[in-house]
Amino acid sequence: MRIVILGAGQVGSSVAENLVSEANDITVVDTDASRLRKLQDRLDLRTVVGNAGHPEILERAGARDADLILAVTQSDETNLVACKLAATMFNIPTKIARIRAADYLSHPEMFSSENFAVDTVICPEQVLTDYIAKLIEFPESLQVLEFAEGRVSLVAVRAFHGGPLVGHELQTIRKHLPNLDTRVAAIFRQDSPIIPDATTVIEAGDEVFFIAATEHIRGIMRELRRMDKPVKRVMIGGGGNIGRRLAKAIEDRYDVKIIEHSRAGAEKLAAELRTTLVLVGDVTDEELLQSENIGDMDVYCALTNDDENNIMSSLLAKRMGVRRVVALINRSSYVNLVQAGQIDIAISPAQATIGTLLAHVRHGDCVAVHSLRRGAAEALELVAHGDTKSSKVVGRRIEEIDLPKGATIGAVVRPPRAGQNGKAQGEHEVLIAHHDTVIEPEDHVIVFAINKRIVPKVEKLFQVSIGFL
Repeated sequence: MRIVILGAGQVGSSVAENLVSEANDITVVDTDASRLRKLQDRLDLRTVVGNAGHPEILERAGARDADLILAVTQSDETNLVACKLAATMFNIPTKIARIRAADYLSHPEMFSSENFAVDTVICPEQVLTDYIAKLIEFPESLQVLEFAEGRVSLVAVRAFHGGPLVGHELQTIRKHLPNLDTRVAAIFRQDSPIIPDATTVIEAGDEVFFIAATEHIRGIMRELRRMDKPVKRVMIGGGGNIGRRLAKAIEDRYDVKIIEHSRAGAEKLAAELRTTLVLVGDVTDEELLQSENIGDMDVYCALTNDDENNIMSSLLAKRMGVRRVVALINRSSYVNLVQAGQIDIAISPAQATIGTLLAHVRHGDCVAVHSLRRGAAEALELVAHGDTKSSKVVGRRIEEIDLPKGATIGAVVRPPRAGQNGKAQGEHEVLIAHHDTVIEPEDHVIVFAINKRIVPKVEKLFQVSIGFL
């Protein structure tokens, strides 16, 4: 696939790094020549220096032959103009734009083909906000990811000494959960993946990914892991885009405090937020944290724009008694360094949002992609098309499907079938995958790949033969 990426910032660079290893022809455009040089030194791609909103620059970037344009510059206006040019001058089939301004996002009609012609709008800040809100809702988890419009969830938890998971074979889970169906999709032990089967025994420290209908997640986690006390108090370090969005999203459910270093920024936050207590100060100020009783907080989220401040304030918060700390860290090397240490969860913004973009470059009918374990693994939601003759999955039991080694099918979401009147009747059905589950046409199949290198094989498996109409 020929892809033009506009903007070589955190998001653009991360997407380029993910896609360049998958035999895509990538060109990156940015006004910063030194940034592009660093990118080209690391990756096998083309670069063009210039303004992404200018037709001549898009022409030089190969827009005439591009299959997809990804506009993720720091300027919403540049991204919008680039998508419009991509549609009217270059006829690029797929146009994705990063939009940050809430005012633009509240007027979706402006993205239509008659206006700015944006096929998909992404707002990384909102994706991150939703991601962190889920971690607060399920504080025992390391990741909570949704599929099939929220009907299915994939949750990662850490097994602990004395827990009901440890020392037992996976087949005993059904005895613990006679009325709730779930499946362990993968286990990572000391960073090495394990494809689980019925006799796999979980050890303390294992990172366990399980999948279930979203409505059952709470009950399953209650059985599989010691439940922490419900979260009541949350402190947020940093009142920027993400901190503000998070406070707004959760203040109706929790007691929230937010620390903002700028007095002007704090006053703006106080006017916008309804019940959140806004504090002016430095997130690494130990006296401030002590005076605000940070030790009584259930969750502390360090969400400033400074990695070092986020790491330091998280370590301080943990030392002062906070149950759970979450730190936003842009540098991938830092994420790997602090993850699973005293900081409970280190979030890479680029990795948390990359899935939104990957779904558009995957082959076959891919509805959703989630990047797992800092990009090492992936979970995909693929739609099964065709029939027994044209498809390698439709009409077959899961045990009959030739899945590549390292891939497992975790769940199937079956849409309502058409009744005698031709209209869909009933509701979507969530089926946790077992060896005898049969895939039907139009089923949404959630596949876990322990290594992203096997993803192309999974995609190929779900593609129908050329003769299918």
